[in-house]
Amino acid sequence: MPLERLQKILAKAGIASRRRAEELILAGKVKVNGKVIKELGFKADPERDLIEVNGNKIKINDEKIYILLYKPRGYVTTVRDPQGRPTVLQLLKDVKTRVFPVGRLDYDTEGLLLLTNDGELTYALTHPRYKVPKTYLALVEGVPEEEKLQALRQGVPLEDGMTAPAQVRLAGKEGRRAWLEITIHEGRKRQVRRMCQYIGHPVLFLKRSSFAFLNLKGLKKGGYRYLNSEEIRKLRQIARIERK
Repeated sequence: MPLERLQKILAKAGIASRRRAEELILAGKVKVNGKVIKELGFKADPERDLIEVNGNKIKINDEKIYILLYKPRGYVTTVRDPQGRPTVLQLLKDVKTRVFPVGRLDYDTEGLLLLTNDGELTYALTHPRYKVPKTYLALVEGVPEEEKLQALRQGVPLEDGMTAPAQVRLAGKEGRRAWLEITIHEGRKRQVRRMCQYIGHPVLFLKRSSFAFLNLKGLKKGGYRYLNSEEIRKLRQIARIERK
C-alpha cells in the first residue's frame, strides 16, 4: 500500500473528519511507531506502521456507511459533549460502526444531517470550494420587506466577513411572523440565524430541509436511514471523488 498523509489515514479509519484529524495531530495526540507526530505532511503506511490516537491503536475500516438522520432539537452534533447534553450518535441505536457528522447543526436547530465513517467524503462535502447547497426553513419574527430579502440574496456583513450570495424567498406568513426558505453554500457557525438577525428579523425556529439533492421525505424526527448506492454515487460525484 502506498504511503498516505496521516490525517487521511485517520479519516479513513473513522477516527474523525480530516479537519479534526489535523487538529489531533497538531495537538500531539497521534503517534506513529511510538513517536509523536505533529507534522501535517507526515505520511505513513496503515498496513505496516503502528498508528495510535490517544494511546489507542487505530484500525482501518474498509466498510463505509452513510446515514441520513432527521435531527431533532435538543441534540448536539458532536461525538461527545462536555456539558453532558445528548448527542446525535445516541439516536443511532442500531449502528455499531463508529460514524461522525458531516458538518453541524446547532443544538436548537432540527433537520437533515449526514453521518458517515468516510472521512474523505466528509472533508469534500464540507469544503467551501464545492459549494454544496443546504436549504433551511426559518420562522422569523416580523415579515421582512423585499429589500431586506434582497440584501440576504446579495450577501450581508457579519463579524466574520461578508456572506456569499444566497437564494432566499418568502415561503409564507403566520400573523406577524414569516417563513423564509434560505439556501446557502457556506457552513459558518449559526449562519442563517446571524443573517436573519442582521436584517432585524430574529429566527424563532430553524430546520434544515435539504442537503445537496437529499431531503427528509419519509423520516420522522429522530429517525434515520442508510443512503443507497445511487445517492452515495451522486455525493461522491459532487465531491469529485472517483469511486474506489
